[in-house]
This record gives sequence, structure tokens and C-alpha cells, in this order.
Amino acid sequence: MTENNNPLSVEEKENIMTSLLHKEGCWVDWGKACQRLQQGGINSQEIFEGTGLQTSQQNLVIVGAQVYDSLVKGEAQEDLLSYYQGPRSDVLYELRILNHQERLSAAILAKEKQLDVDGAKEIAKAIKHFSHLSQPPTGFTLHPGDAVAYQHWKNARQKKTLADKARLIAEGLKFAHSETARKQIEHLLTEAATSTSTQNAPLLPIYRFESDEQLPYILPVAGTLPLTSSDLENIPIFEKIEPYGILKINKEIDIVSIPSWQVILKAKHPVVIFCQSEDLPKQTTTKSEQLLVVIDLDVKEWNISNYCLVEENGKLKLNWFQSNPDCQILGQLLLILRPKKILDEDNLTQPWQMDD
Repeated sequence: MTENNNPLSVEEKENIMTSLLHKEGCWVDWGKACQRLQQGGINSQEIFEGTGLQTSQQNLVIVGAQVYDSLVKGEAQEDLLSYYQGPRSDVLYELRILNHQERLSAAILAKEKQLDVDGAKEIAKAIKHFSHLSQPPTGFTLHPGDAVAYQHWKNARQKKTLADKARLIAEGLKFAHSETARKQIEHLLTEAATSTSTQNAPLLPIYRFESDEQLPYILPVAGTLPLTSSDLENIPIFEKIEPYGILKINKEIDIVSIPSWQVILKAKHPVVIFCQSEDLPKQTTTKSEQLLVVIDLDVKEWNISNYCLVEENGKLKLNWFQSNPDCQILGQLLLILRPKKILDEDNLTQPWQMDD
């Protein structure tokens, strides 16, 4: 709600509303009228309904009128004031971030260069930044034109290509006021034109693992069924050295790498056994293929929700039991992995090709 610091009479309110409705005077008058209504307790929505001026337009002309008043107080020339009485509230609005003295000099510069709202925003930011420097940079003066030229000069120095440098240098020369500032910018142009193009070193091919599953997990291989319980003896537990999972293998043993799925990471003593699909206790396919089976040898307790590795008639088998079996449980089944399906493995090493 708008604070009622200076209440209006009904007659005064209607007169101002009517004036705004008919767009009497110039935009400066509209801004002062909107501000008077708001100070009188009239909110922006009511002003919009009575005059057709949207809230954003009200804010634009109010702030623009305040900047205009600062030009008047700064004893701006009549031709400058007349220039901004035209439809240029948006240009003065961009100068709101400057102090009164900077507003006047920026307004003069914007008029000289016939800048639109984007140009006004650019010079206002450049002048504001320049004012924060402890002293003017070498070759540049306190003139607002030099302030804008310095910003273009600074940006041009950071560009790599001659085309980008040349574009910013041209903008800097457009605004440069002093001869010394012009020489600074021209010197930068000379440097850019005469410097030999050097080949930058290529980017380093740096990658980062984004998830645990992208990390390979190395597992020891006990062998391929048929096996016996003695084949499970002396299966090592690998200890990884972080952060890259380096393994020290002290004995000859076959190993295999699979993704670091969560079920594998939780296992305390995982080992791989290879078998055929018909060796499974429950047939899932009619096709015979070799499967990779991961067993956790640390889990030797029965669980109705899991398959177990047991030894029957001297041979290792996977089985499921409705109750705690009489035979010894040698480990728990963690997962069964089928081989990848790739129609043409050579395609993996060739660049992608797409039909036109």
C-alpha cells in the first residue's frame, strides 16, 4: 500500500488523473504527476485504471523526471533540457545510478552521440565503474567520454581475435575525448594489427567420474562351473587405494571388471563364478550363454529372499531354500550378469556417422 505522506483533496486527485488521462504536457509532467498521486496515497493500480499508464511506465517516468530535475538543478543548458523533454525518459532512466554531477555530464554525452536506451545504459555503467577507480588510468581523463573509452579499451585488451578487438577499439575511439586517450586506444590497435598470431596450447583432456557406477570394480574370479568348495579357498579380498581404486594383487589370479553398482559396493567378500544359463536354479531363457555370477562369500546365513551358493555332491550349485537348509551355505548370490549385446564391435571404435 502506498504511504499517504501528503494527502490529496478529491478535486486535486481528479484534476491530476484527468491531466494524465489526456497526456497533457510532456513525460516529465507525467512523472511528477504520478509521483504526486503516489505521495497522496494513490496506488499504482488505481493510477493505471484511471489514466492507462501501466506500473512500469509510471516507474519509468517518475524516475526519469527525478533525473531530469537533477539536470535542472545542475543548471543544464536549455537545449539539453528540451532535447530530453522529447520521448527520452528511458534514456534518462538509465542514468539513475549516477550522482547529480555525473548525470549531467552523461546526459550531455548521450545527446552528443545520439544514444538510445542501450547506449545510455552502457555509458552509465562505464562512468560508474570509472568513478570507483582511485585515479584515472594512464592516458585517460575524468571526462565521461574518456571513461566510456577506457571501458572499451579494457575490454578490447581481453579479446583474443583481431575482429573482436577492432570492434571495441572503434567504439572506444568514438567516445574518446582527450588526445591521450585516443593515443592509448590507437596504440592498442597497432599492437593488435602487428602482433603475430600464436597457436594456443590445446585444452587438456581432463575428465571426472560423475557417479560411482562409472568406476570399474575389480573382482577375483574363482573359475567356471563345475567347481568345488576348495576352489573358493584363498580367494583374496582386494583393498582399493583411493581416489582411483588402485589394487595391489600379490598372487596370480584371474580378475574381471564390472560397474560399481550399489549391490557390489556393499559386499564384503565378492567373488566371480562363471556358469552357463542352464546351471541356474531357475531357467530364464532357452538360449544357452555364459553368465557372470557374483557371490558374496562373507554372507553365510540363510535368507528366504536370496539365492545361496552351496555344495551338493561335491559340486557348487546355486539354489533357493524355503527354510534353513541342512547343508552349509558358502555365500549369497548378489547378481547375474549377461554378456553385452553388440551387433558390430568395430562400430565402437569408429566415429559416429549420420545419414544426410
